[in-house]
This record gives sequence, structure tokens and C-alpha cells, in this order.
Amino acid sequence: MAKKAAKVARKSTTTTKKISTAKSTKKALKQKFIFVTGGVVSSIGKGLTAASLGALLEARGHRVTIMKFDPYLNVDPGTMSPMQHGEVYVTEDGAETDLDLGHYERFTSAIMTRSNSVSTGQIYDTVLTRERRGDYLGGTVQVIPHITDEIKARTYEAGQGSEIIIVEIGGTVGDIESQPFLEAIRQMRTDVGHENSVLVHVTYVPYIAAAGELKSKPTQHSVKELREIGLQPDFLVCRSEKHIDDNLKGKIALFCSVRPENVIAAEDSATIYEVPLSLRAQKLDSLILERLNLEAGKIDLKGWQSIVKVLKNPTNHVKIGVVGKYVELKEAYKSLHESLVHAGIANKAKLEIFYVDSEKLNEKNVTKTLESADGILVPGGFGNRGVEGKITAIKYARENQVPFFGICFGMQLAAIEFARNVCGIQDATSREFHGEAKRNGNFVIDSMVEQRGVVNKGGTMRLGAFPCHLVAGTKVQSVYKENNISERHRHRFEFNNKYKALFEKNGMVPSGICKERDLVEIVELPDHPWFIGVQFHPEFKSKPLAPHPLFVQFVKASLKNSSK
Repeated sequence: MAKKAAKVARKSTTTTKKISTAKSTKKALKQKFIFVTGGVVSSIGKGLTAASLGALLEARGHRVTIMKFDPYLNVDPGTMSPMQHGEVYVTEDGAETDLDLGHYERFTSAIMTRSNSVSTGQIYDTVLTRERRGDYLGGTVQVIPHITDEIKARTYEAGQGSEIIIVEIGGTVGDIESQPFLEAIRQMRTDVGHENSVLVHVTYVPYIAAAGELKSKPTQHSVKELREIGLQPDFLVCRSEKHIDDNLKGKIALFCSVRPENVIAAEDSATIYEVPLSLRAQKLDSLILERLNLEAGKIDLKGWQSIVKVLKNPTNHVKIGVVGKYVELKEAYKSLHESLVHAGIANKAKLEIFYVDSEKLNEKNVTKTLESADGILVPGGFGNRGVEGKITAIKYARENQVPFFGICFGMQLAAIEFARNVCGIQDATSREFHGEAKRNGNFVIDSMVEQRGVVNKGGTMRLGAFPCHLVAGTKVQSVYKENNISERHRHRFEFNNKYKALFEKNGMVPSGICKERDLVEIVELPDHPWFIGVQFHPEFKSKPLAPHPLFVQFVKASLKNSSK
């Protein structure tokens, strides 16, 4: 019997061995890199080009991620003024990043993290910390290889789990700040092999009205700058206000050593959501896949086509007033603006968005300024500048039954307005406006306990995704059609729970709660057509192909109001 058992055991061992040594027929994953640079002028559209290319490659069946290198010395844009840098975009894991990461997430299914956004400040901080720790064993620390090695390491880190990594280099070729990044990608192209990397250079072809023609010389000089540091573009995406014909494409190709079919004309589009279709029409995606020796699976762009169709042929019209203090630069509210556009698409409506400077708004002119608005939105912000104008707009929306949507700071000010004008707390305010030193006062919005005494401003707020429980039977629960949600935050102050019972008694319902910390995340007025304030930033999770339900229902309520 023992012999029989041993025989079975030997048999079992042999079988296991065969299974474990079986060879896979699958080819090893070879990651591909697409580097996107920009020339001639800044704000040329590198981010949109990268995002659109990501959308096309995803539609071809490839797993894509996108990252951004920013050449400024700030660790991140979190402490920058929106008037200088535009919107600060927040990722799921709480990184404060460049607004281009918003494009990446809106155009693709990739989830951005802090590894997808890297600045010069982060690179130097890491290298200098290692030097102080003695990691370089007394060696001389230099831009090459130490800084460039760290840049390359960050690229590989961001690309984990993806087939194709699109890397946008911020700034303009020729800027001194961008040189280490360009040197790093020059090295990377050799490291990974030119068959596994592509360089796409986004440039500008200006139209000279006096001469009545387009000029290719700035593009030629931009490519010359790249060549001087050892980089030869494989593709040129040429931005222009006018049509670039084949003759001009041929000229650019000849002087820049690029194949004529690899010169892509990127004329101004009526909407940014037309850009993927425009690039596809010129076969940029299939040309890049061919260059990288990757399969070009069947592509389906019906979703993008339907979006453009609605944007060009809407059946409804709605007017939304956005009351903020950064209205001089629309990029400061980029994600919010696009989220409203997404909601307009979902409602087949043309959105007319007009921005109101809250510093100029008061009781005397509020009616004249906002009477044409079908809906009013007060977005996030910081500080007491323009606060009273925003509160005046909120009061107007509440009293006149105009659909209202308050986001982050807008939700906090909605609570203050309600406390002052409904609950009778005339000195209701926020700790943000007075600091920790003031002890007396009705702080309807107060700082979180862990925020008291915090000195550093960068990266110290409540950042990233947090769970929220929706109260059954509330308007917001019917909007989400879920009981538990997760949304992204970026703030330092919270609703003071000491006022919760008083608010409920007077008709304002806390309809969303973070149970983990007993924090009010959403407030609403049940007897108002649509009055909702949220402590988080829903605009960071809205996509053209998957619009955020809060924006969709806000625009729907505004449409209903417009028909009155």
C-alpha cells in the first residue's frame, strides 16, 4: 500500500512539474513611449494633442497612460495663483497638478495619480535629499546623469502597467528650464530603442494677414532647436488658424526631415472634442502605431462623433451664470467649464456660460446682472476677496427660485448666507476670513482640528478622494441613484456641526455625510427647485462620454427654469 502511495505521489509531482514549466505563447510586453514637445509659442495645445492621441490609441484597444513634466521650480502648482497657472487639478490620490491632467482623464479611461505629474522642483528636491543623505557616496552631483536619471526613473514609474506611455514635456523648446527634460528623452530614445519611441512635436504655423499667407519658418527654426540637442521629430502637429494645404505640408516636411504624411495640420476646431476626429482623419494614430510596430485594431469613434454632432446642432439653449473672482482667466475654471459643456451635451443643449466678477457684484446690481441666468453656479476659491458678491448671488438664487449649484467654497458660502438670512445669525462667517486668533464669533465654517496650527500651505489641505454617504430620500440621492459615493476634495475648512440642528430646523438638509469623520459634505434645500452645495469638486470626475450626474441635473433644472 505504501508503494502504491509513493507511486501516486511521484505521479502528482510529475504532473505539477509539467504545469509549472509550460511556456507561454504570448510575446513579452514591450512598452512604447510617445514624447510630445512644443515649439514657437506656449499654450500651443500639447496637452490636448496628447489627450486626443491617447483617446485614439485607447479606441484602438491599447492600454495608455499619459504624464506631464512641468519645468517650473515649484514642487506642484498647489500654491500658485490660478491667474498665473490656471486651474489646479486634483487626482484621486490627492496630488495637486497641472490642468492638462484634466484633459488626460477626460479624454481617456486612465486614472491619473501623483506619478503622472512631475515638476522640476520635485526632481531637484529628490536628488538634493539623496545628496544630503549621502546616497551618492561623495560623488559630484550633476544635471547629467543625476537629474536626467531621476527624470527617466519617473517616466518608467508612471508607465507601469501600460502598453503606451505618452509623455508631455511642458514649456517651449528653447526654454532653459526644459533642457534637462529634453536631454532625458534624448537618452531614453537610445535606451529603449528608436523602434519603441516616437517624438511628436507640436508647433505653430502663423498666418501673416499683410502677406496673405501662412509662414513655415517658425516651425523650421523650432525643429532646428530640437536637432541641436540631438532630437529629430518623427511627427509634426502644426497648429494654425488657416488651412494648411499639401504644398505647405511638403515644404515643412522637406526642411524638417519628416515624411510628408507625418506632417499633421491642426487647424483651430470649433470644439476641443473635435480634435480626436481631426487627428484620426489624417491617420495620426495609425501612422504612429505603424511606426511603433503595434497592431491597429478596429476603431470606434461613434461616441466622439455624437458629441460633436450635439455641440454643432443643439436642440435646446440654456444660460448659466458663474460667479467667481478668477473670471479674467477662463483656464482658472477649466474643469468646471468643461463639466458644464458635458452636461449640455447630455441635455442636447447649447450652453451659454457667462462669468461674473464677484468683486463687482452687490445688492444694487445683482438683479440686473443675473436676471438672464437660467442657473447660477458659485465655484471654489480661497480668501475673502469677492466673498460678499458671491453671497449676494447665492441669496438672489435662493430667494428667486433660480437653480443654484455651489462647489466647495460655493457650498461654504451657501451655508453662511443661509445662516445670516434665514437662521438670523447675522455675524455668521468662516474661520478662513479671521484666522485662528479670533475666539468669538459664529464660525459656521470652521477649520478641521488637524488643520489648526498648520504653517505650510503646499499639500496640507484635505486632498483627494473621500467617501460620502447620501441620505435616503434626498434630492442628491436621487441624482446619483446610489447610497455611497466617492468624490475629490481640495479645501482646509469644513461645515461646523454645531450648527447642523439649527440648519435642519430652518429647512436646509445635510444630505451627504462623510461617516468616517462625521463631516457634512452636501447641503440642499428640499423646497427649492434645485439648490445644492457640495464640499467636494465633482468637476474633476466629469467626462464628455460620461458626464457627472450633478452637472447633468443642474443643467436640466436650469433648462426647466428657462422655459418658464
